[in-house]
Amino acid sequence: MHGKTIDQMYVGQFALLNKTITDADVHIFAGVTGDMNPVHLDDLYASYSIFQQRIAHGGFIAGLFSTVLGTVLPGLGTIYLRQDSKFVKPVFIGDTVSIKVEVTSIDEKRNRVTLKTIATNQHDQEVVIGEAVVMPPKKENEHEQH
Repeated sequence: MHGKTIDQMYVGQFALLNKTITDADVHIFAGVTGDMNPVHLDDLYASYSIFQQRIAHGGFIAGLFSTVLGTVLPGLGTIYLRQDSKFVKPVFIGDTVSIKVEVTSIDEKRNRVTLKTIATNQHDQEVVIGEAVVMPPKKENEHEQH
């Protein structure tokens, strides 16, 4: 099993994922990454921040692009080469984010696909925007030529 090969992809093709951000998600991400910034973990501290409440890690939200790229479009076997992200608005505990990746260009010769990456909240506001470059899986019978 593998994801879509470059010849199965086209400009405008997209995939979506919805995820509600939980307290557990934020704590697990903090534990895995070591980012213990209290704006993510401490209600009292966060209440004095510009956000006035706890926020999810920006890296966690951007990481959801990887979920879509690695499991849906292109999918299994995809190699993630680059991600540029701009953090536009905070994501709060309990928010539902919609992740969208959309093919914007295809380089068949180099086996590279560029995708627009957008995360929006339940109010349809952009929270993270950017661009990814991936190498989709090769056809199962295609071998590297040296």
